Amino acid sequence: MNAPLRPPLEGVRVIDLTTFLSGPSATQLLADLGADVIKIEALAGDSSRDIAGPEIDGDSAYFLANNRGKRSIALDLKTPQGRDIATRLIATADVVVENYRPGVTERLGIPPERMMAENPSLVWASISGFGQEGELRDRPAYDMVVQALSGVMSLNGHPGAPAARLGIPAGDVVAGLYAVIGILAALNARAQTGEGRIIDVSMLRGQLAMLSYQALYTMVQGTPPGPQGAAHDSIATYRSFRGGDGREFVVTANTPRMWEQLCAVLGVPELVGDARFVDAAARLRNKEALWEILEARVATRPAAEWVDLLAAASVPVAPVKNVLEALDDARRADDGSLVTVRGATASFENVATPIRFVGTAGVDPTYPPRLGADTVGLLVDELGLPWEHVAELVESGVVGGAVAAPVH
Repeated sequence: MNAPLRPPLEGVRVIDLTTFLSGPSATQLLADLGADVIKIEALAGDSSRDIAGPEIDGDSAYFLANNRGKRSIALDLKTPQGRDIATRLIATADVVVENYRPGVTERLGIPPERMMAENPSLVWASISGFGQEGELRDRPAYDMVVQALSGVMSLNGHPGAPAARLGIPAGDVVAGLYAVIGILAALNARAQTGEGRIIDVSMLRGQLAMLSYQALYTMVQGTPPGPQGAAHDSIATYRSFRGGDGREFVVTANTPRMWEQLCAVLGVPELVGDARFVDAAARLRNKEALWEILEARVATRPAAEWVDLLAAASVPVAPVKNVLEALDDARRADDGSLVTVRGATASFENVATPIRFVGTAGVDPTYPPRLGADTVGLLVDELGLPWEHVAELVESGVVGGAVAAPVH
């Protein structure tokens, strides 16, 4: 039996200059794919370490959710010595990821153009709210801001209700995913040319891209879509229903066969021959009348019974589960959807990276680093600084981390 292949990004070094969510989610994915990720934090740490909410062993769950598999060095980048250390680390890197506002890297003395002049093969990914150019470039951006500006919030929620933020941080996570896609493409190109790239990812552009067909519908029709609720703009039988027990389930019957099976299971086969519902376009035109009939039938049984009956008839169907139920299902499935991250004094379970490589060794996820946990090791062992000098840097507040006397 052949030995498993090594993780695909093994040997790739990433310098992580990110905070909060868009950048850390990207660099965590790179770490899950095998990259060596060195997180450069301010002396006070990534601001998400202290975000309100649940915590584990002194760190916020918000921080822990996005920083496994990394090493941490704490630096004051506003000092010449701190900038020098950052520059030296960047010189060892294949990839840099940062999510500062445009212009901050210049003020810190580490602009990508200069770093790439010294290391032409470097791949530099900048994640920002609105991109490196344009009238909005200097505005602060958070997930809900870009959801609002992109039109995404206007599509969420139910008709007649106020616009609703998506319950997941789509603005951040989507930007992180696009950054990783850009990084992987740039690394592939570098393998051919030896040259690095600068990547500009905007959270707002990421959300606009996620509009998908809704963007083209709007441009073709000239009118904006309204809140989608739990229905679909083009398919009348693609929506949620409430069973007789009050539980919700969704049906996505979007082919003629599925429509016929839906009618058969619900006990209304006569609808198949009804002129009002003869095809998908007719059903969409007459969706209100159709929904009234289907909702009355669905109310006669508990949701779980309808789910079982429709699934047996090969009609796409699923109960609407809360997050706890969905995670419990993933745990029972034991298919690698969840991962346990173990540290010296604590451990937690989290959602795993969904990418699988057949015949490839997995990456054992290391616990998210304590602030500055790797400062001394990186400076002494990898940059070759004398231990006494590192101790002075810690004492003077240039770097953060516990300094233990070297073992002779």
